[in-house]
Amino acid sequence: MRITQFLQKNGYESFNLTVASADASFRKYYRLSKGDKSFLVMDSSLEKESLTPFLDVTKRLVHTGVNVPKIYAQDLEKGYLVIEDFGNTHLLSQLTQKNFKTLYTKAIDEIIKMQKTDANELPLYDKAFLHFEMDLMHEWYLEKKLGISLTRAESEIVESTLNTISDTVLTQPQNIFVHRDYHSRNIMVQENGELGIIDYQDAMSGALTYDLVSLLKDCYISFDREAILELVLYFRDQVAPEVSDGEFIKWFDFMGMQRHIKVLGIFSRLHLRDGKDGYLKDIPLTLHYTLDAAQRYYETQELAKLLTRLTQ
Repeated sequence: MRITQFLQKNGYESFNLTVASADASFRKYYRLSKGDKSFLVMDSSLEKESLTPFLDVTKRLVHTGVNVPKIYAQDLEKGYLVIEDFGNTHLLSQLTQKNFKTLYTKAIDEIIKMQKTDANELPLYDKAFLHFEMDLMHEWYLEKKLGISLTRAESEIVESTLNTISDTVLTQPQNIFVHRDYHSRNIMVQENGELGIIDYQDAMSGALTYDLVSLLKDCYISFDREAILELVLYFRDQVAPEVSDGEFIKWFDFMGMQRHIKVLGIFSRLHLRDGKDGYLKDIPLTLHYTLDAAQRYYETQELAKLLTRLTQ
């Protein structure tokens, strides 16, 4: 077994190897343990190309002072890393009605720190890529999961509204470091209470509110909108105090529509193509976020009506 050879070569042959987790990609994680020592093995042997960006982004984040896993051993050719073990406690498991504001505030402070990271030469979240992502909803959610073929008029509503969404997203500050999947399953709560950030290898250069949306409109958990908007404006006060409440909340909502329209397609594809059914239960909340935001703005109300009719 290649992974065993990699561990022997790097001095971990006496450690116990157990399965830690798998994620929505083709990566797997194993825990190495011996006495009070513990490390993680990232097995990217099925997508080796993800390791180079992981190492690049890790360096960038370390330089900014973001708490990301240390890297102890690597074999890029075979697709393995040994990295620091942040434990088993995801932010998701710690969030409650009583503490979410405190924990989210802490996580927002990490976004503010991350956004100081050098985003030069990272892939651009430009208009073409925003649409590449949103088009996943049509293909994988509407057509393949729900079996819906849009009429020409319905297709024009979708196309026109998605164009408005991307235009609005691009009015906010750009060329900012974007983690791209900054939600409660990718934030670890360590024993000392500090937050550890993981799964950032797909980082891009994009919009100011993207990571904020990933955190506060999390597809795995939700809280009262009014309380969430207080946190949105807390972030605004740190990064763009000159922007009005209404404009900043619109940026947040339109960024959220872009992300959740994409995620409807992603979750459907994970089920249909990859056989990962665990994400099906998260589609209703993702759809709720999409419709709730779309109903609030005249530019997107036609899409809200269309999706409501198609998904009832």
